[in-house]
Amino acid sequence: MASSTPLADLSAAGVSIWLDDLSRQRIESGNLASLIEESEVVGVTSNPTIFASAFAQADYYAEELDALAARGASVEGTIRELTTEDVRRACDVFRGVWQRTGGVDGRVSLEVDPGKAHDTEATVAEAADLWKTVDRPNLMIKIPATLEGIPAITRTLAEGISVNVTLIFSVERYRQVMDAFLAGMEQARANGHDLTSMASVASFFVSRVDSEVDKRLEALGSDAALNLRGTAAIANARLAYAAYLEVFGTERWAALQGAGAKPQRPLWASTGVKNKAYPDTLYVTELVAPNTVNTMPEATLEAFADHGELHGDAVSGTEDAAREVFAGLAHVGIDIDDVYLTLENEGVQKFADSWQELTDTVSEQLTRRSPEQA
Repeated sequence: MASSTPLADLSAAGVSIWLDDLSRQRIESGNLASLIEESEVVGVTSNPTIFASAFAQADYYAEELDALAARGASVEGTIRELTTEDVRRACDVFRGVWQRTGGVDGRVSLEVDPGKAHDTEATVAEAADLWKTVDRPNLMIKIPATLEGIPAITRTLAEGISVNVTLIFSVERYRQVMDAFLAGMEQARANGHDLTSMASVASFFVSRVDSEVDKRLEALGSDAALNLRGTAAIANARLAYAAYLEVFGTERWAALQGAGAKPQRPLWASTGVKNKAYPDTLYVTELVAPNTVNTMPEATLEAFADHGELHGDAVSGTEDAAREVFAGLAHVGIDIDDVYLTLENEGVQKFADSWQELTDTVSEQLTRRSPEQA
C-alpha cells in the first residue's frame, strides 16, 4: 500500500488544494500539469498582481506581443487578449479535473479590472464579457466583495456565470456574500440556467488579518495585547466557517440544492505566512475543514508537502473559542471593524496598483515592438 503524503491527507480531509499563481511559463513548461499529477492541485487562481509578475517574463509572450504591436493593438486590448489566453489554456489543463469532480474543482479564476470594484454596472458588464471571451465551462469570474460588488455577484450568477468572490475580510460581509449567492442562484434557476454546471467560492482572506491586527497590538504594547498576536486571522476564518454551516443548513439552500446547485464553498485565501515567527504552514494546518478550498502560493504548497501536519478537522466546533479571541481583542482596544475596512480598501488598492504595473509593462513592450521603433 502506497504511503500517504501531507497533501494527499489534506485532500482526503475535504480540502481542495488550489494554486495561487498562473503564468504562461507554468502552462508551457508542463509545471501546471505536473502539480495536478503530483501535488493534489485541483484548481488555480489569478489576480492582477499575479499577471503583473507573469508578464514581466516577456519572452513567453514575445510572439503574441509582436503580432499585437504590428496590428496596433491597444494596451487594454493586449492585456485582455494575453490574460484570457492564459486562463483559457489553464482551463484546458484542468478540464480533466473538472470532469472527474463533476465541476466542483478544476476551476480557474480570472478577476475583473480592480478599477471597477466600486462600480456595479461596469463589473457586471466585464464579468459577462470575460466569461464569453474565455469560453470555458470551468472558468470562474472573480468579483471583489465591495458593497458595490455584492449586487454584481447576484446579477452575474443570475446569468449562469460561475463566480469566485474575492477580498472578503469580515464575517458580516461574508454573510452578505452568501445571501448574494443564494439570490443569484435563485435567479439563475428562474432564468432557466443549469445549476449543476455552476460553481462558486467565497475567498476569505487570512494572513492579511493577522498582519494588520498584529501591527496594532504591537503599537499598544501591553502584555495582554502582545499575547493576542497571531490569533485574529484563524479565529476570523473559523467564525466564517460557522456562518457557512448555518447558511447552508437552511431550507432556502435546500431548495437550491434540490435543483442541483453546489454550495458556495469557503476558500481560504492569502494563506502564505507573512510573519516568519509563525509556522509556514499555519494557515493550512489550522484551517482544515470539510468542503473548503485552500489556495496557496507555491512556497506554502511546497512547505506543506515537505513537513505539513494534519490533526483532523481544526475548524468545526471552534466558534466559542474564536469569539473569545475577538472579545480579548476588543478588550485591549482593537477596533476590528476599522481593521476590516482598512484591509478592504488596501486590498482593492493593491490590485489596482498591480493593474497599473501590468499596464505599464505591456505599454513598454508594445512601444518597443511597434513598427515605428523598427
